[in-house]
Amino acid sequence: MTPDDLVAHYGLEPIPQEGGRFRQTWAGPVRPDGRPEGTAIVALLTGAPGDFSALHRLPSDEIWHYHLGDPLQLLLLGPDGTGRTPVLGPDVLGGHHVQLTVPAGTWMGARVAAGGAWTLFGCTMAPGFTFEGYEHGDAAELTARYPERATLIGELCRP
Repeated sequence: MTPDDLVAHYGLEPIPQEGGRFRQTWAGPVRPDGRPEGTAIVALLTGAPGDFSALHRLPSDEIWHYHLGDPLQLLLLGPDGTGRTPVLGPDVLGGHHVQLTVPAGTWMGARVAAGGAWTLFGCTMAPGFTFEGYEHGDAAELTARYPERATLIGELCRP
């Protein structure tokens, strides 16, 4: 199995602004505020240069699910100024997560862990994702707020 096989099998398309490839696999009924009750996607990142999920934040909790491939390293920057780098992957007894909830308002970004080739993962949200709720991270602003994470912020931001 290769990334190209997965792109073809799932019909994955580029994720605007954020990076990676995805396909929405479910959207619940639309709520009165115009958002779906919930959404789910399947997504793919590779270890190729420039292939990462850029730092962004969302107005609702987002649950990340590990499916296949190499571990995926996340950078999470909390509203309280804290940061952490959990890993999605198969080694649950070694500290990896197969499911991880990112709280609403947390800056999040991800890339295939060093030495890895690709990761297939999923994300679910309730209420569901809309592009209007997506806030793209700015490297200078995030570095000023989280200076101890400056290197990772620089690696996970796009203009």
